[in-house]
Amino acid sequence: MTVAGVCAPRFAGVHALLAHRLASGAEAGASICVIQNEQTVVDLWGGTADPGTGTPWTRDTLVNTYSLTKTMTALVALKLIDEGLLDPGAPVARYWPEFGGAGKRGVLVRHVLGHTSGVCGWERAVTLEDLYDTSRAAALLAGQEPWWSPGVGSGYQVISHGHLLGELARRITGCSLGALLGEQFSAVREADYWLGAPESIDDRVATLIPPSRPVTDRAAVDPHSIAVRTMTNPLIRTDVTTTRAFLAAELGGFNGQGNARSVARLQSIISHGGRFGGRRYLRAETVDRIFAVQADGVDRVLGAHLRFGLGYALPSPHAMPVLPDARICWWTGYGGSVVVNDLDRRLTIAYVMNRMEPRLVGAENGRAYLEAVYAALEGSGR
Repeated sequence: MTVAGVCAPRFAGVHALLAHRLASGAEAGASICVIQNEQTVVDLWGGTADPGTGTPWTRDTLVNTYSLTKTMTALVALKLIDEGLLDPGAPVARYWPEFGGAGKRGVLVRHVLGHTSGVCGWERAVTLEDLYDTSRAAALLAGQEPWWSPGVGSGYQVISHGHLLGELARRITGCSLGALLGEQFSAVREADYWLGAPESIDDRVATLIPPSRPVTDRAAVDPHSIAVRTMTNPLIRTDVTTTRAFLAAELGGFNGQGNARSVARLQSIISHGGRFGGRRYLRAETVDRIFAVQADGVDRVLGAHLRFGLGYALPSPHAMPVLPDARICWWTGYGGSVVVNDLDRRLTIAYVMNRMEPRLVGAENGRAYLEAVYAALEGSGR
């Protein structure tokens, strides 16, 4: 399959990798973008957006990015922190009084941003339709007790992350996460990334191809465990991700629509220390706060050893070991999409695709492109 786009010569290996993976069937459709020192040095795409119809993956194809969406929610939260409207060390209840009930008075904003809140899922059974009503779904979280002592280790907020931070943003500003992301970041950076997408983008959204095997063997896991309660309430099929109701929703934990270019344009604000193109989006000291470690250990939900900072994961030898020892923040989405912000190299790498792999963290597809980018940088001495 033909690979389209632009690629600086020193990143020829990245182009070759995408071409090989498309030809071999490892990818159906995908895009990868690399921005360094305010220059787009890689912007490639290719393959098929919908294998059922043969629709090609074009420059403007979008796809659901699953939990990579959380890095966009982090941008909104950091902006509120930057403006002095949100204090990471303050109780969530300062801004959202109802949340302080049921033993959660001690839950701090930084606990939510670092996945240590104890509120990683819903106590009562919920449906996808329940989640679309974000305020009501958030109220359910406010009414329940934490599942462990807040601040003591992480439990990945797979879905609830966006509802928790979205409600905080709404209480502070009166605006939704999607509106804030669009007005403060996407519109200014001309980034084709959507949280709460209009109907006009529907025909550009790629069809996801679910993994060939389940992420976990549910029969081998305690059905009452925090992991199962978080991951399966509700179970969300990949085929809902192209429906109008899903695309219109603002689920800040997992339903952002974008491509590698739009992801890189937005996240390069972080890798460039809060400034890009002569415009300040965040103060450097606000970006620095990302690197305050909130948790470092085996996550209760994902079962992997992770280091969480403020809104992002940080490098560790246990998760995504291909990342160098540098000032890096990153995160990934179910199926393999990934974004890495390397502040030491003023570098952002973004990859999204529609053929999904089963691993939740460190999937082979995303890892392969990160290896190729860093190999190119090492080979060029940059």
